[in-house]
Amino acid sequence: MRTYMAKTNELERQWYVVDAAGQTLGRLASEVAAIIRGKHKPQFTPHVDTGDFVVIINAEQIVLTGKKLDQKNYYRHSGHPGGLKVTTARTMLANKPERMIELAVHGMLPKNRLGEKMKLKLKVYAGSEHPHQAQNPQPWELRG
Repeated sequence: MRTYMAKTNELERQWYVVDAAGQTLGRLASEVAAIIRGKHKPQFTPHVDTGDFVVIINAEQIVLTGKKLDQKNYYRHSGHPGGLKVTTARTMLANKPERMIELAVHGMLPKNRLGEKMKLKLKVYAGSEHPHQAQNPQPWELRG
């Protein structure tokens, strides 16, 4: 018996809508990363992008537990001496809630060329409206 290997041309991509309202950031991100990667499909192959597209709405209503709003920091560096910028989760949630979810999901994807392609299948919006109605996205119910 031979091991099945998925091929890109025989895959069907689905579109899913996930409502982030009231969801915990890490739990939402881990499930979305699994969908983007394709681990929910029986055809999952680690070296092939078998995943589906995910549209996350209501990113501004994401929940962080404990004291993470004040203690969790996001870092970026300009590349110049003294160019470290630090942003707290509270500020990030107020200004760029989409970026907060993107960073959480991207951290759970592979760190290679395939992971870079997978990142393009995530669409995050702060409000409840999104421009992907033409793709006929199906609602995805999160576990837990």
